[in-house]
Amino acid sequence: MQLLDHVSITVPGLDAARPFYDAVMRALGADKVYDRPDALGYGERCRPGSGQHSYLSVFAAGAAVDAAAGARRHWCFKAPSRAAVDAFHAAGLAHGGRDEGAPGLREHYHPHYYAAFLLDPAGNRIEAVCHDPG
Repeated sequence: MQLLDHVSITVPGLDAARPFYDAVMRALGADKVYDRPDALGYGERCRPGSGQHSYLSVFAAGAAVDAAAGARRHWCFKAPSRAAVDAFHAAGLAHGGRDEGAPGLREHYHPHYYAAFLLDPAGNRIEAVCHDPG
């Protein structure tokens, strides 16, 4: 089972992080898919009906993103179905989690991106996603 869909982290500066992540991701065979002033991306994003990929986003910390740093550190888990996304969300709420986004389509990612977001009892942001059509 591939458990992780994607992970996002924040670093104090991309200039220091870039050579490190370029090297370790290259050693793992992960392609760099973007290099922007505010973020680096490695791996491959899942597409509609194709959920076998995973990726890492490395965001630059700074005044503009410090307020949303929690949103920049999150773990997204692969779900085998939309029903599993719904169950993930319900189970989390029933066991001390807080809602960060009810189950539903996030079409700004792709037409079949069905996800839910939670904060665990410690405040970590977690997500479950299914990339398959209904």
